[in-house]
Amino acid sequence: MLDIPYASVICSIQYAAQCTRSDVAYALSVTSKYQACAGEAHWSAVRIIIKYLKRTKDMFLVYDSREFILEGYSDPSFQSDDDDAKSQSGFIFKLNDDVVA
Repeated sequence: MLDIPYASVICSIQYAAQCTRSDVAYALSVTSKYQACAGEAHWSAVRIIIKYLKRTKDMFLVYDSREFILEGYSDPSFQSDDDDAKSQSGFIFKLNDDVVA
């Protein structure tokens, strides 16, 4: 896998995260910080993300016919990363008490 540019692999994961797999967005944000100086530990983390995506590709959510109740929560953290002084936030959306994002 080391013959493939790290940034190219990160870009592929980013496409999946933005289009259909928001569950890997945080792991992607952490690993994408090291595109300029990726080492073996970073490649290992990326391999774990790819394996996770492959293992869970056939999993999906099924909803019953109840009325849809959507709830959303967020938790921003302003400049909490001492390495780069960037802000970070998280969110959760629930549909009928089931987490969807």
